[in-house]
Amino acid sequence: MINKHQATLDAAVQALHGRTFFAAFPENPSPDIYGADADAHGREKFAAMRGQHFTELQQGEPTGWAGQEESPYEQQSLDIKYPFYAPETLIQNAQGAFDEWRKLKPALRAALLTEALEGMRSRFFEIAYATMHTTGQAYMMSFQASGPHAADRALEAIAAGYEEQTRFPEDTRWEKPMGKYSIALHKTWRAVPKGLALVIGCSTFPTWNTVPGMFASLVTGNPTIVKPHPKAVLPIAIVVAEVQKVLQEHGLNPCICQLAVDADDHLIAKDLAENPAVKLIDYTGGSQFGEYVEGLKGKTVFTEKTGVNSIIIDSCDDLDKVAQNLAFSVSLYSGQMCTAPQNFFIPETGVKVGDVQVPYEEVVQKISAAVTGLATNPKAGPHVLGAIQNPATHERVKQLAFDGGRSILAHGTVDNPTFKNARTCSPSIFEVDASRVEQYSQELFGPIMLVIKTKDTQESIRLAAQLAREHGAISCGAYTTDAAIKEQIMDEMSLAGTPVSFNLTGGIYVNQNAGFSDFHVTGGNPAGNASFTNPEFVIKRFTWVGFREPVA
Repeated sequence: MINKHQATLDAAVQALHGRTFFAAFPENPSPDIYGADADAHGREKFAAMRGQHFTELQQGEPTGWAGQEESPYEQQSLDIKYPFYAPETLIQNAQGAFDEWRKLKPALRAALLTEALEGMRSRFFEIAYATMHTTGQAYMMSFQASGPHAADRALEAIAAGYEEQTRFPEDTRWEKPMGKYSIALHKTWRAVPKGLALVIGCSTFPTWNTVPGMFASLVTGNPTIVKPHPKAVLPIAIVVAEVQKVLQEHGLNPCICQLAVDADDHLIAKDLAENPAVKLIDYTGGSQFGEYVEGLKGKTVFTEKTGVNSIIIDSCDDLDKVAQNLAFSVSLYSGQMCTAPQNFFIPETGVKVGDVQVPYEEVVQKISAAVTGLATNPKAGPHVLGAIQNPATHERVKQLAFDGGRSILAHGTVDNPTFKNARTCSPSIFEVDASRVEQYSQELFGPIMLVIKTKDTQESIRLAAQLAREHGAISCGAYTTDAAIKEQIMDEMSLAGTPVSFNLTGGIYVNQNAGFSDFHVTGGNPAGNASFTNPEFVIKRFTWVGFREPVA
């Protein structure tokens, strides 16, 4: 098993260091890559799961069955039931699997987990349809984000954990010269896992946001309990099933990795998180629960929470291309991405385009027109915006109003010819006065765009950096042709722990993060305390313990 996957692991470790493009799993759902019938088979397998019990898990006899998923495209229940286990049972199962998992060599754990990713690969299309009908992502995003991109992020975590656990020798002869004689010791070291791990998933990216922490804990020897959002279970349930399958095939306890679903009448995340046996917690979601998790004593916690992402527009070469790029960024998955831009800072004097100063109002209208054009395009709109995962998000857009603000573009519906009952909403755009910081200093999840008219670019930079420092930000976009302004933005936003994408036009967007290259979240502001996948993301999951004795 180690020999089978060593080349993949070596290439992944090399990619971690080089930060250049690397993808072990092709993102194109082409029949030439995945097979002529792969899409049809995936769709059929997903359809066959509806109205059934999910019976692939190998965690013992459940105490009941639970499931709450609803398709945002149909606004109907998937009626899939998952085995429910009491939190105490899950903890006991994990504790029973701890010793055999921790005693495996890191190279073998890494190989077994990479093998599980191959099983995941064979189910990318099935996972894609599961993601569509739990999150509302459009088909292409569902395939890429929950399939190849998630698998690459998982492999990235595996590679990082493997590298950190093999960085130092397992044993060495230590000899200290003492003049006429020397002292010799035989020294050995072990990378010792912290204990049980818990991963709490979110409703919008149930695999992409879950697998980094899941595989980082597993590769470092920690039995892991995966607790998905109750509205988005199936995509990650398939991944857990594939991990368990590999474990069972190699004579290991499948409870090394378990799925924990909420009961239909109560949530179990707090019961698991507060259990003393749980030492590691990964969490993605709202800041309120994230801060609760961060405050638990005796836990090592990795969080990704809400943030307020900004766009700073100072100057550019082609305003139309900028408007098109920003319209796509705002519209992609209806703004339900943690990296989606929300606050657009534009100087009241307008934007310099080449040698021409374009007035503020014209800049705003160009962006508004680009958003409208995309949302109303029957060929592009449904495939870019997808559907709204949570009815509360839909209501937020419909009810949103600002005291003293100006509505630039009202929300509308996005007609989906395939799913007539899809829960959809086109982006709305509001102008907010720069002095009303309280109106734009919180994340307004969904297709909501706020335009903040500033005195000048200096105020734009100051406000964007202030928001990131005080309220968190995961992404920032900036447009400027001035080298000094660019350096200032880099300096201010780096101090605010926020990565910046400059002058993006064409087919690359501020929302996107590439595995093995981009660090997702920095851990440097309130939007999250961790970054995957940097070394800290894995080394905090185990400790180095040394042993020494005189040389015989």
